[in-house]
Parts: sequence; C-alpha cells; structure tokens
Amino acid sequence: MEQIVISGTGVFTPEQSITNEELVKAYNEYAKKFNLLNKQDIDSGKTDALELSNEEFIFNASGIKNRFVLDKEGILDPEVMHPILDKRSDDQPSILAEMSIKAAKKALDNAGKTPKDIDAVITACSNLERAYPAISIEVQELLGIEGFAFDMNVACSSATFAIQAAADMIRSGSAKTILIVDPEICSGHLDFKDRDCHFIFGDVCTAMILERKDTAESNNCFEIISTKCITQFSNNIRNNFGFLNSAKKSSPLDRDLLFMQQGRKVFKEVVPMVSQLILEHLNEEKIQTDEIKRLWLHQANKSMNDLIGKKVLGRTPEEYEQPNILQDYANTSSAGSIIAFSKFSDDMNKNEIGVLCSFGAGYSAGSIILKKIS
Repeated sequence: MEQIVISGTGVFTPEQSITNEELVKAYNEYAKKFNLLNKQDIDSGKTDALELSNEEFIFNASGIKNRFVLDKEGILDPEVMHPILDKRSDDQPSILAEMSIKAAKKALDNAGKTPKDIDAVITACSNLERAYPAISIEVQELLGIEGFAFDMNVACSSATFAIQAAADMIRSGSAKTILIVDPEICSGHLDFKDRDCHFIFGDVCTAMILERKDTAESNNCFEIISTKCITQFSNNIRNNFGFLNSAKKSSPLDRDLLFMQQGRKVFKEVVPMVSQLILEHLNEEKIQTDEIKRLWLHQANKSMNDLIGKKVLGRTPEEYEQPNILQDYANTSSAGSIIAFSKFSDDMNKNEIGVLCSFGAGYSAGSIILKKIS
C-alpha cells in the first residue's frame, strides 16, 4: 500500500483575544439589563431571569481561559453581543480564504513545498462562509494551484475526515500532494447571550500538507498508518442555519439558527463512542495502547478529553501525552486537534506512534494513527 505522510502543518491565530474575565463582564452587563427591562414578566413568571456567569463556572465546565477571535469589540458590546465583520465585495478575498492562505503558507513552508507542488485543495470546516463558489476553489486560485478543489463539512470531525479523503485520493493516484485547510470562525455561530455556551468557541485556521512518503522532504513527517471514521445521527449538537431559511417563517434571530447542544447528553454518549473507536482502530492495526506516545484529541471540553484518554490508555494520561490547548484557544471545532498536533509533535522520536482524533456533531468521529518517520 502507498505510504502517505503529513509533511507540514500551519496555524493562523487571530490577533485579538478575549479572556474569561472580559467575556463574563460583557455577558453579565447584558443579563442585568435584560432582567431589568423584563422585570414585570420575570416577576409574573412569563419570562425566566438570566443567571449571571462567572469565571470559575466557565473554567470548571470547560477548561477554557481564553479564546482568539476576529472581532472582540462587537462580542464584548452588551448592545451587540456578536462579532462585527466587514462585508466584502465579490472581487475581494473572502474571510475564510484569507485565513486559509495565511495558514497554508505556514504549512507549505513547514513541508518544504510551493503551490506548484499541490494538486488539490480541500477546505474542511464546520462554518462555511457561503454555499458557492467553493472556498477551496478560491484558495486554489489565490495560491495559484492547478488541479481541483472542494469543500466538505462534517462539523468538528471535518479535518480528520478530510485526512482520510486526501489519503485515499493520493493512494488512488488522483492527486499526489494535497493541501487541507480548516478555517473556523466559530464566534459567528455562537449565541453570546446564552450563559450555558457563550464561552465555548474561538476562531482560528489550520492547514496540512499530505503527500506520498517518497516525495516528502520535511524533517517532521508523520506516516498515516491507518484512518477510521464513523458517524451516528444525533440532534444533541445542532445548528439549523441554512439556505432554506428564507423559505421558512423564521427570523435571523431565531435561537436555533445558532449553535445549540445538550451538553450532558453529548458527554455521556460521545465519550464511550470515541473511546471505543480509538481502541477498535488500534486493535485492527495490532497496536498496543502502551505503544501510544501521544493523543491529539478534539479540543471541546477538558473533562471529556481527560476521560477519553483514561479509557484509551487505561490510566490518567500525563500532560505531555495528551496535549491540551483549550485553555488558550477554546473550542475551535475541526481545527482543535490539528492545533494540538501542530504544536505538540516536534518533540516525538522517530517511529513513535500517536493518535489524532476529532469528534462532534453528527455524531461524527475520525481516528488517524500516525507514526513519526523523520
């Protein structure tokens, strides 16, 4: 079987960031004003009062301390409570394409490649800016890449599903070297007026270069030993925004047009599903759990990751074995596990094995077994 490697990664991090303290201050100001304006209905029982948030609640619930965003001014304005991004003309690069270019250039440099070496582009993310033309084709055009490109969305599992798709295409011969970009503007689909989730997401973009082992020249290559993806339908994480909204009796402000989840159900159902996926995947490849030197997991919730790591390794993972970037980046959907991989892989020794795994809405989960070869 053709040996495929991840030969380069790149991360674009926005300049602006929001601490829990800043987020709580803005939310609580909004909540106090809401409760005052609706005091009569709250007193009569027609409307529920908004409970105030606090930094301890956020960190205990998620492990998050900070998040990077493209616009903090709008998010922290109690009269707005969402990012404000400039509308661009059709002849300007889209925001997702602009983010993708910045991450892609880092990945190309990391892999020792140029756009001329790339045959295909996959944009894999949860939050596509538009339906068409594809963001990936725009990225292809802006970088001057020949070949083909397409967008795909499997929510938080988009990056790992894209790795499987790219590896399969390279093995089949339809492409030799593929660029994957995961631009996530998660702040745009988050309800910052909802105490239970206003702290969850941040913005970022990651990029990866996949190619045949015999063409790789990077000094930090990981061979893709095997990939395994699963899906199982669930409504427990859902966003109903879509291109039929104008055909329905709905308002852009309807709550279900933003991110929604039933957190306790997600935790209870996803942890065993993901743990079983990784263990079955390792068993299929005849790899023992004590051979796993690193787990790069989806960065959604620290308690969830800690439990998955414990179930997979049979013990509590050391910090270096299961890198956590949640405290700095928050949940960045499909990009989270790639950030962890990009930032915590250089120190691994040749022939050491790790598992890259993402999971989320769908439910969907993707497991990638990797071996460092240079």
